[in-house]
Amino acid sequence: MEEKNVTPEATNFIEQIINEDIAAGKLRPEQVQTRFPPEPNGYLHIGHAKSMFVNFGTALRYGGKCNLFFDDTNPSKEKTEFVDAIRADIHWLGYEWARECYASDFFDTIYEFAERLIMEGKAFVCDLSAEEIKNTRGTLTEPGTESPYRSRTPEENLKLFREMKAGKYADGEKCLRAKIDMASPNVNMRDPVIYRILHATHHRTGDKWCIYPMYDYAHPICDYLQGVTHSLCTLEFEDHRPLYDWVGISLGFDPKPRQIEFARLNITNTVMSKRYLKKLVEDGKVRGWDDPRMPTLSGLRSRGIPAAAVRDFCARIGIAKAQSECEYSYFEACVREYLNAHAERAMGIVDPLPLTIVNYEGEEELDFDKNPTDESAGTRKVKFGKHLLIDRSDFSLDPPPKYFRLKKDGVVRLKNAYIVRCEGWNTDENGNVTEVLCSYLPESRSGSDTSGVKAKGVIQWVNAKTCAPAEVRQYESLLRDADFPGQDFSERMNENSEHIFAGAAEPYLAEAAEGTPFQLLRTGYYKMCTEGEKLVLSEIVSLKDNFNKK
Repeated sequence: MEEKNVTPEATNFIEQIINEDIAAGKLRPEQVQTRFPPEPNGYLHIGHAKSMFVNFGTALRYGGKCNLFFDDTNPSKEKTEFVDAIRADIHWLGYEWARECYASDFFDTIYEFAERLIMEGKAFVCDLSAEEIKNTRGTLTEPGTESPYRSRTPEENLKLFREMKAGKYADGEKCLRAKIDMASPNVNMRDPVIYRILHATHHRTGDKWCIYPMYDYAHPICDYLQGVTHSLCTLEFEDHRPLYDWVGISLGFDPKPRQIEFARLNITNTVMSKRYLKKLVEDGKVRGWDDPRMPTLSGLRSRGIPAAAVRDFCARIGIAKAQSECEYSYFEACVREYLNAHAERAMGIVDPLPLTIVNYEGEEELDFDKNPTDESAGTRKVKFGKHLLIDRSDFSLDPPPKYFRLKKDGVVRLKNAYIVRCEGWNTDENGNVTEVLCSYLPESRSGSDTSGVKAKGVIQWVNAKTCAPAEVRQYESLLRDADFPGQDFSERMNENSEHIFAGAAEPYLAEAAEGTPFQLLRTGYYKMCTEGEKLVLSEIVSLKDNFNKK
């Protein structure tokens, strides 16, 4: 018995449209084909993760295919370096493409289609400059003015276009425009430029071409030649859809791909522009595209953000038609939730303060839960001794109300160890505390406490004798809150977005594999890495969750 194709139940408006096409007999579920179409002019950022989720995820849901399509129609800004980075980012997020292709793969065919449009009287060579074309485009309420070169004959246009291709003219001296309607209510349909002269070396075709197609013209052609059925793109292309359809109809594409737009991802206090991200790199505001403060996918990877958490975030925010802005704290909540379930616990000190237990001698090993949320994770041993390091913020001579950490005459529990009581402290000539002196309660060992003493606070510690020196890096947003609507990124730069401390960590962290994430108790989630002989603990996300899940 022949197995029937099952159409998935739609979970968003894109799938509703695809299901309607399937129900109308236009295609079968497994024939659904999409493409992820980055331009290789920079590194991908978190906004592209949503586009990947939509394009790869939609194809996967129907058992169809998704291509990786590089829109390389602007050689002056594109590099092989960016192509390689994009491939790496896609693989990191866990996606696989059916076919890798480039707009440049189709340059010959795109050119032939342009000659066809010329001979059919649907395109003409124009001598107006870019500024002149802009000035004759008209407004939203007034029609544009036809170019004086619009009436050239197909034969004359073909001759000029071939001369453009042969390199006879300088950049900007001529262009090829579609002949549509200068009175169209959609400005994009007012005789748009579809080819421009650009004497630039292409990263794949070298100097073969000195004319290049415009994206709005190449886009529908490349979709058709790839076999794309549904061209999924962000909402700024909605006004360009009539031109997308015009190209497909004018060239007789059958079946013609269908363009569907969805809302792009916008996140508060996050740079979502490759142009500005590039400026941050070039101006030295960050150490590179993969700086942990960057919202690029390579930056997220460098910071230690799990790919699964990024995918989960994209799934949770959903696919919508209306533009909206997502709080960055929601993204952090998704990362925190994943790491809480998967990251081992460890103890690390950001700002070390020596603590001596005056009545303790010797050394012992204590049990430490690897991950309390996962019973199968088990325990490991940590060495406890007389001389410890605690975080300076966990001791106060003048504590605020409801301060449950260590203070004068106060008690606190050392995580997985004993209750200690503050007996005194030493200071330097400036009055700064240099050492805390404590006594411990032998009967208060964690798991077998018979002391009867209740300690409200629990603090982390490391053994001063066996700990590993560690550079601890903490991060803030690259952008401050906007002071007024439309404020430029450059005016919102946070010049103090990285903080570096000379800390200390359990030796267990120094022995871990490069890139391993840990929850440093009461501090945050950090990635273990090394730079030469130096142990670095780089913050992934803080423990504090500001997102209101309601």
